[in-house]
This record gives sequence, structure tokens and C-alpha cells, in this order.
Amino acid sequence: MNAITRIASVKERVSAAEWEARVKLAAAYRLAARLRWTDHIYTHFSVRVPGPDRHFLINPYGLAFDEITASSLVKVDIDGTLLDDPTGLGINRAGYVIHSAIHGAREHTHAVLHTHTTAGIGVSAQQGGLLMISQHAMRFHKRLAYHEYEGIALDLDEQQRLIADLGGHDALILRNHGLLTSGRTIEEAFYNLYYLERACAAQLAAQSGGAALRFPSEAVAEKAARAFEDAIAQGRHHSHWDAYLRQLERDDPGFAR
Repeated sequence: MNAITRIASVKERVSAAEWEARVKLAAAYRLAARLRWTDHIYTHFSVRVPGPDRHFLINPYGLAFDEITASSLVKVDIDGTLLDDPTGLGINRAGYVIHSAIHGAREHTHAVLHTHTTAGIGVSAQQGGLLMISQHAMRFHKRLAYHEYEGIALDLDEQQRLIADLGGHDALILRNHGLLTSGRTIEEAFYNLYYLERACAAQLAAQSGGAALRFPSEAVAEKAARAFEDAIAQGRHHSHWDAYLRQLERDDPGFAR
């Protein structure tokens, strides 16, 4: 079966649940492209395939985010074996090392999103990390982890340290590298990434003016963080995702094929 045939037949040979996961992940890639969260072909979003196996879906190495479709995604197991590679492009090992670490260690985490944006890298290189100077940043008040840079993530032994640093959080700044968020669903991970990316961009903008920065009190920052958690508990992240998805379906519906 050649690559064109394999791509065309993906929907026919996977479960309905896997196809739904594929469509949502492809949508996340296309939305990231629209939001300029990409580093061309070099970062990765992944989602766990529904079912008992620790299989996950990730982008083929070589397609830009705005080229990703539900059928082009690669299915890989936790040990790195390619189970379904419709395009034949394979995957980026660095993406596998980071994403398999989290999918393998955290039962509740189904989606992992990682970016190399200018804002994210900029904040990751600052000694103080993310500053609680915006409402967007306060989403992560005492809810954000940091992982020191160890070089390009090609070594499996880094996985233990990454997981230890992440702890119980769903947001991570990889020092001198970029941002990572996770969630129980694509919708939740995307909501987290949206706020983290906006917080980093706002921080760089505030710092660029050169004026002294204002910091709300710890109590106020914690109040804001809890309000965001309440919003997630009430499903607000689904409304956020659905609104973005409607825009995507109007302007760029090709992701779902």
C-alpha cells in the first residue's frame, strides 16, 4: 500500500474514537499555525489514542502545521515504535522523547502541546521566569513548573528529570527552549497553552517599555488562579475551543480529512 492509499484509507481502518482524536489534534495544529505558534516543522502536539494501550498521535516530521490533516498523523507506541505512518515521513526523535515521557508517566494526561514561540523562548530565558503581572499569567500562579535546559531532547534519561520537574502541574517552561502544556483533553491543553502564550507575550511587551512593573498581591494572584480553575471545572475551555473550531471550519476545513 503506497502512501497516498494509506492516507486515504486512515478513516476507514481506525475506530470512531481514534478518528475523533485525530480530527481534534489536526485542528489544534491548524489553529497553532493561524496563531503563529509554530517553529515551522520543529515542534509537536500529541494526543493519546483512546483505549487501553499507551499509543499516541503526533505530527509527521516534515509537514508544516498548516499542512497537518487527521489522516497524516503518525501513531506511535510508548517505546517509539511507529504503528501507523501514513506519509512515511516518520517522527522527530526530540518530539518523541518529550511527549512519550509525559504520556507514559501520567494516566490522566491525554494531550501535550509544545511550542517554540518568540515570546515563550524569551520568557524561558529570563531568570525570573513568568512574572505575575497580567491576568493571563495569574492563571499559572503557583501552578507552573520549570525544567532546566539539557540540550536538544534526544536522550531518554532526560525523561525522568522532566517528569520530576513537571510534578502535578499542567504547564511547564522549558528553560532556554519553550513552553509546554498538557490536559485531560485537547480542549484543556489548548486553553492552557493559549493563556501561557498570551502571558509570555504580555510580559515581553510590558518589559519593553522600560517602566517599573506592578505586581498584584499574592492573595489577588491566587484568587485569579482559582477563578481560572473554576472556569475549567465548569467547562469554559470547551466554549473557548468550540469558538476557535467554528472559525477554523469556516476558513480552513481541510484539517478534518
